[in-house]
This record gives sequence, C-alpha cells and structure tokens, in this order.
Amino acid sequence: MNSAVMGAEVKKLSPLEQLRANPRLPLMIGASLAVAAIAAFWLWSRAPDYRVLYSNLSDRDGGAIIASLQQMNIPYKFAEGGGAVLVAADQVHEARLRLASQGLPKGGSVGFELMDNQKFGTSQFAEQINYQRALEGELARSIESISAVESARVHLAIPKPSLFVRDQQKPSASVVLTMHRGRAIDEGQVSAIAHLISSSVPELNPKNVTVVDQGGNLLSTPSAGNRGLDASQLKYTQEIEQSYIHRIETILQPIVGANNVRAQVAADIDFSTVEHTDEKYSPNQDPTKAAIRSQQTSESNQQGATPPGGVPGALSNQPPTTPVAPITTPPAANGQTNTSTTRSSGASSNTRRDVTTNYEVDHAIRHVQQGAGGIKRLSVAVVVNYRGSLNAQGKPVSQALPAAQLEQVKNLVREAMGFSADRGDSLNVVNSQFASGDLPTPELPLWRQPENISLAKMIGQYLLIALLVLWLWFGIVRPLMRKHLAPPAAPEPLADGVGEKLSEEKVKLSDEALQRQTDRHQSNMQHAQDIAEKDPRLVAMVIKNWMGNDE
Repeated sequence: MNSAVMGAEVKKLSPLEQLRANPRLPLMIGASLAVAAIAAFWLWSRAPDYRVLYSNLSDRDGGAIIASLQQMNIPYKFAEGGGAVLVAADQVHEARLRLASQGLPKGGSVGFELMDNQKFGTSQFAEQINYQRALEGELARSIESISAVESARVHLAIPKPSLFVRDQQKPSASVVLTMHRGRAIDEGQVSAIAHLISSSVPELNPKNVTVVDQGGNLLSTPSAGNRGLDASQLKYTQEIEQSYIHRIETILQPIVGANNVRAQVAADIDFSTVEHTDEKYSPNQDPTKAAIRSQQTSESNQQGATPPGGVPGALSNQPPTTPVAPITTPPAANGQTNTSTTRSSGASSNTRRDVTTNYEVDHAIRHVQQGAGGIKRLSVAVVVNYRGSLNAQGKPVSQALPAAQLEQVKNLVREAMGFSADRGDSLNVVNSQFASGDLPTPELPLWRQPENISLAKMIGQYLLIALLVLWLWFGIVRPLMRKHLAPPAAPEPLADGVGEKLSEEKVKLSDEALQRQTDRHQSNMQHAQDIAEKDPRLVAMVIKNWMGNDE
C-alpha cells in the first residue's frame, strides 16, 4: 500500500530545472540569437535608399500619385510631414516617366485639356473664358519649367475687340512667381518671362507685363532707372570688359606667371543709334570739262527787209564798216543762256541765233547710320606681381621687374587692348608685390572634412553592430554554456575538526529523515487500515492485483 501511494506522487520540475536538465538548449538559444542578429544586420544593410520622387504636391496630385504607385507595385513612404513622396533610389526615374505618361502631377493648373470636354451648345462667353483659363494654365506651366521657379500664376486681361480705333485697348498680363527656397531670378530671366507671355498673346507689349514674386516685390522694373539701360546692355558691357581682361591676362601669363597678373577694364559703351545725312554742292567747274545737262539753239533769218531809215543825219547816211573778224559767242556760265544776234544791213537780210546751254551741278548726298554698341573709351588697370628669385643664401626673395621689362609689359597691354589716344583711352600698369601671393590656403581640420565625417559614421555603425554581437556572446551565450556544460567540481579536502562536525550533522540529518520516514509509514499504515475497515472489497482487489503482478 505504501508503494502504491509513493508511486502515485509525481514530482513536477520547474522551467529552470528543465533548462538545466537539457545542456544543449542554451547553446541552441545562443546560436539562434547570433543568427538573428546577423540576419537583422544584413537586412538593415540591404534596406533600399529612398529618394524624393515629388515634393510640395497638392492634395489632389498627391492622392493621384499614391494611387498610381500602388497600382504599379512600387513601395513608397512619406517625408517632411507628408509634403514629399519617397521611393527607392533605383526606381525614381522610372516612376517619374510612368507617372508623366499619365499626366501626373498636374501642378494644380489646367491647360488646353480644358477644351477637350467642351459641351454642345456652350455660349461664346463661356468658350472665351475657358480659352483664357487654358492659355493662363499653359503659360504657368511654361514658366514653372524654369529651374528657380517653384510655381507660377498668370492673369491675362484681354479686352474685347472694338470696331472703333479710339476705343481699342491693349491687353495686359500679371505674373506671380513662387521661388524655390534659397533661389532667385535675375533681370534677364524676368525679361525672358515678359517676352514669353507677350509672344503668346496677340498685341501684348512686354512693357504691359507685371512680374511679382511671393514676397510682393516687383521684379519687372528695370534696375537701370533713368539711364535707360536694360539687362541686355549691361550684360553686353560686362562681356566686353571680360573679353579685354581675358586678352590682357592671356598675353601676360606666359611672361609673369599664371597667378602674377591682375587686370580690370572699364568700358564706356555708346548705345545710341545715330543716322546722319549730308548734302554737299561743289563750286562751279571748268565749262569745257563740265557735263552738259541740256542745250537749246534757236536761229531766225529774214530776207527782203526794209532798209533802215530815219531822220537824215550824219550817222544814218554813213555806210556800215567792213567787219574784220567773225563774230563768236563766248560760252556762258553754268545755268546761263547765251544769245547771239547777227544783223546784216545791205541787201535787206536779218539773221538771229540764240543758244541756251545748261551744265550739271556737283551734288553729293551721304547717309550714314551708326549702330549701337560702339566703344567710346577704355580704362585699363594692370597689376603685375614681383618676380621671385633666390638670393646668395638660397632663400626665396621677391624683386621688382626691371624698367625695360615693365615697359614691354605696358606695350603688350597697349596692343592687346587696342589703345587709341584719339578715343581717350587710359592705361595704368603697376608693378607691386601681391599680399596674398605666398600665403597658404587654410585647410579644414581632419575632423571637419566631409569625407572623414562620412567614414566615421560608417565605422561607427559597424562598430555598434560588432559590440552588440560581442555582448550577446560574452554576456549571455558563453556564461550559459559554461554553467550547463562544465563538469561538476571535485569536493575539496576538509580539516579534521570540520569533517567530524559535518559527519555529526549528516548523522543528525539521517536520524531526522529516518524518523520522518517512520512517521510517514505509520500514517500510511493507519490510512490503509481505515480503508480496509471501510471497504474490504477494495483491499481485496488491490491484493489480488499485487499477486498478479508478482506472478
């Protein structure tokens, strides 16, 4: 009966005792943790690098782009508080091209696609409004293609056409630009935007285009003010000056060195357009050599005329004298008429001859048109550094250029700039030592260089992973393996007094255990007797079962 009760008792082991009972389990757990750490590190290193696909999108464009990315099975995530959509770096260009084929992003403005859904029976007023909206949207898209412009809005004021000339009005336009952070546009780009809009709207003058930025600053006002110079003229002046600077430095660098010459040029450009007309009359030339414009000759002859008569007197009764030489008519001056009259008194005859000759007058007309952009005056300043040499001790020293060589430099500069005293050009060549010619360029310390910072970050990441793996091995896995796989330690020899004391304690403990076992045996016997008195059948069955087991 005692054996049956003792066999019925089942000892349950705690999880720690089960872990100690299986010495391979800690090794398996440590190996699993090491494999998991290595796998996590590999996955972290293989994570895709996300780049910005689009930023500053409107809600409508952002929703359409996300829906398209989900259809194309392209992973994405958000950044900058949802203002930017990020995709894997190797899929940015492909995603942009595929989204562009779908017309995304639309940029919040509508273009000529607004005219695709025109309904039948649309009024002329509604059609004109839709056309103006579409034109404004297309112009805004064209302006947004400029790298410095983030977004643009265009407003067109197109008046209605009128049959009366005095009632006709010219169109105008206004543009609001939103720049990217940290960027700006120059006057040339503002002028290009104004000409772009004026070329897209009929009869729109570029002066009627107003350009404003997001800060309310007027950009379309020319900075030259009262001088009347625009951006193109200022740019042309700078190009002329830089051209002369380049020519001067190029011709002097082989002589004095690449970093030993500095030149500056101030050009006075005449941007006025001049038209001049001269009309000149030369004095009268020799008639024999002058060209004849026209000549007219008139002769008259009368026969049987009445002889002259009159009051008798001495003069009228005398016969005419015999001529001694033929009558010749001298040539007349330019533009004059020579008249020659010959009369023969005798047998009643009268002859008259008139000659009119017109000569050409020397007349010269010269028309000269002088274009804008001529150079009125040049002012050039050149500084040449001292020439380096070695002294007797072998140390580098700087010496001034000889006067002859400095004069050669001045002559070369004169030829390179095209010096003209009539034009009023001025030239000044100075030989002086450069203050910063021999100073070394300051270098950044090693801990501030970008490449060293990136290398330190990468080394820190790998070092952190290595420290984590070492901590798992030496802090968890290795102690568990030593604890459960190490052989039991041999008992140390004890002193005589200590051994006798321990033996007495063991005897005492064995007596107490024997007493407890005896008490338990008596309790079990008493319990068996009680059961036999209450239920003899059960006792008989147990005895019968024991006998069968023994057989």
